[in-house]
Amino acid sequence: MTVDAFRATLAQDSPPADLPAPLAALWWDAKGDWARAHSLVDNLETPEGMAVHAYLHRKEGVDWNADYWYRRAGKHFHRPELAAEWEALVEGLAND
Repeated sequence: MTVDAFRATLAQDSPPADLPAPLAALWWDAKGDWARAHSLVDNLETPEGMAVHAYLHRKEGVDWNADYWYRRAGKHFHRPELAAEWEALVEGLAND
């Protein structure tokens, strides 16, 4: 799935059923439901889940928690701007 195809799904009321949890979390984040997004990755012990978890805590403004999850993720999606990080996450995860 491309970033554009993923963005197109945001017009729907719910994410596509076949989205992996990290992408579904980014979908809910884009729809403005941080809590639902967080609940999808809160206990997910995969590098992808931890990368999204880090992004969500950074967006929340809790940098110490975000830093913890960035270290655990071992992935380098962090970008100066949150929108660019969201895009990098979608691009990286949709193409995995």
